[in-house]
Amino acid sequence: MVEDILFAVSTPLGFSVRITRTLWELIVTIKHPVMHGRTVDVQDTLRTPDEIRQSRSDPAVFLFYRLECSGRWICVVAKRLNGDGFLITTYPTDTIKEGERVWSK
Repeated sequence: MVEDILFAVSTPLGFSVRITRTLWELIVTIKHPVMHGRTVDVQDTLRTPDEIRQSRSDPAVFLFYRLECSGRWICVVAKRLNGDGFLITTYPTDTIKEGERVWSK
């Protein structure tokens, strides 16, 4: 079965992050409906983030942040497994989570 990839984007960390249409629909209908229609913002955040942090609970998980407006960020959470990256979730936030900063603009 061929996965129905919605997009795959290269990140500054040297790996690509992909997401299927099915998972994207789950995110924008159930988890974070506010992100509906924002695939370009998510791609831009992965491609050119302001900051990337490594999760404190899982070193394979990275949080990509891009400033949207004063005090508001888009956060894209991705996991790198065996060199392959996939999007876990995305949401707007007003705080950057703790974790080691691994990249910044």
